[in-house]
Amino acid sequence: MTVDTTTSRLLSEHGRTYAEEAGITLRDKPSPLYRLLVLTVLCSIRISAETAAKAARELSAAGFRTPHAMADSEWQDRVDALGRAHYVRYDESTATALGEGAQLVLDRWHGDLRRIRDEADGDPRTLRQLLREVPRIGPVGADIFCREAQAVWPWLRPYFDDRACGAAKDLGLPHTPCGLGRLVPPKDHARLATVLVRVSLSKDALEQLRAT
Repeated sequence: MTVDTTTSRLLSEHGRTYAEEAGITLRDKPSPLYRLLVLTVLCSIRISAETAAKAARELSAAGFRTPHAMADSEWQDRVDALGRAHYVRYDESTATALGEGAQLVLDRWHGDLRRIRDEADGDPRTLRQLLREVPRIGPVGADIFCREAQAVWPWLRPYFDDRACGAAKDLGLPHTPCGLGRLVPPKDHARLATVLVRVSLSKDALEQLRAT
């Protein structure tokens, strides 16, 4: 396949972002940005993205869409929401991390993650460091947030982390952030980055794309 054909197939067959899968209409507003942070926390352990997305939906349905709501919620209510999504083994520790993280967002950024954007001052590396102050978020989680947030924070573009670039190389695509960024319009950078990560986590999908 040509580069254009491979890219088109990637987007058509695997092209939802994790935020979209979790029911988040991402905008540069406090609530959707916070819900993205919650999704990032949920994805930051060894659990499937599908289960993490379901857990994010359950927490949202329970009304925990802002750091105020999350911080004010009962720990058991958070555990129950995670349990409904079958987010097992890590439900209790994650419920604790979500409560602590919500309080941090309130204390550190007054409940508005646009302030973390301003504090990063256009530097993705600084943003990654700030994100890692949130309980449970490490390097992988910081990458997840930045990949998704570039959809509404253009200064992050093109954000393609090592995992996305590695998958691109395996598929014969350009495998640098700038090279990948030239394959699609800037508005689709987040989708392409997420698609590449999805494929890297699915041996079958990777082999099918290689074979055609």
